[in-house]
Amino acid sequence: MPLLNKPRTAVPGRPGAPIASPSLSRLRTALTVFFALDGFLFAGWVVRIPAIKEQTGSSASDLGLALLGVSAGAVVTMTLTGRLCRRYGSHPVTVVSGALMSLSIALPPLTHSPLALGLVLLVFGAAYGGVNVAMNSAAVDLVAAMRRPVMPSFHAAFSLGGMIGAGLGGLVAGGLSPTAHLIALTAIGLLVTAAAGPVLLRHPAPVTEHTAKGPGKDPAPRRLKGRTRRIVVVFGVIALCTAYGEGAMADWGALHLEQDLHAHAGIAAAGYSLFALAMTAGRLSGTALLERLGQTRTLVAGGTTAAAGMLLGALAPTVWLALLGFAVTGLGLANIFPVAVARAGALAGPGGVAAASTLGYGGMLLGPPAIGFLADWFSLPVALTTVAALAGGAALIGYSARRMSVPQGR
Repeated sequence: MPLLNKPRTAVPGRPGAPIASPSLSRLRTALTVFFALDGFLFAGWVVRIPAIKEQTGSSASDLGLALLGVSAGAVVTMTLTGRLCRRYGSHPVTVVSGALMSLSIALPPLTHSPLALGLVLLVFGAAYGGVNVAMNSAAVDLVAAMRRPVMPSFHAAFSLGGMIGAGLGGLVAGGLSPTAHLIALTAIGLLVTAAAGPVLLRHPAPVTEHTAKGPGKDPAPRRLKGRTRRIVVVFGVIALCTAYGEGAMADWGALHLEQDLHAHAGIAAAGYSLFALAMTAGRLSGTALLERLGQTRTLVAGGTTAAAGMLLGALAPTVWLALLGFAVTGLGLANIFPVAVARAGALAGPGGVAAASTLGYGGMLLGPPAIGFLADWFSLPVALTTVAALAGGAALIGYSARRMSVPQGR
């Protein structure tokens, strides 16, 4: 059980001090590449959704149903990937899932009906869910071996990859068809997987409490039980609260700026970019923050900061104050999801990562439609205050969970 507040850092020369061996450094670099690739590919797909909507002749409701394929595929696979990681190891599963995601991203532009689009998005979503659980499981083991709280740096790579993927996608959208663009992403994804994958395949995951038996020696791992399951669910709920805000900001932030504050379309579009940039910056500084404050204080400070930022962003009377609120929200939310997933993985291995990731992804799915219903019933600014409420809830739950531990034998 890792320390809950102040993570251990390396003290050279002392017994049991972590050694930053070349193999751990190579593993960290390879995993960082996979996190960045995941964000890059997913963002590249997202920016081509409007063109594929037109190509398939989908109405807004048809597209909404088709896009559920991504969510359904991801959630179903997330529940299974933890078992695959226990049986075969998180490193091979990460490499295979990365290759499948690279291949499946070329399928959507080859469809010409909403039904066909929804079916191929099931495949894409399954690969996306698999790589997310597998690489997070691998990252949890590496964090334990390094004895440094570097999990936020992996999620920063995901955010940076997403920003690059969206930016490049926007640049080439006018000159490349969706088919050419996404096939190019397939080629890039396979090349990156071929370059980084062998590092993961040559170096097994560092041995931890949950990998001591070795892949393949526990073909039927026990389901999470009793106190372990309850604690993992607690951290999954914290992840859900964070992902709810990310989903809401992605789909509703720009509309709030344009509709309620009468911002220019360009400034409104920059709102989410500012949020994402602040989140990336927060994650890049997350390791230093965790080493200084510890996990519990980081969760509490992040949730409180995000709640204050979102209240400002939702209720500010001017565009510039709202943009400031969006940036503060991004900084606050940045490290909550990585810390929650890391804690769940430290408690219960790949099964814990899978459970927390599934709950977190559910929050991202829940956020946009919940905001939409609340906006119809009340107003969009009032609906966006639910992001602040859940961020505050994450801070409260994180503080309440500061002393949670699992007895031996679970």
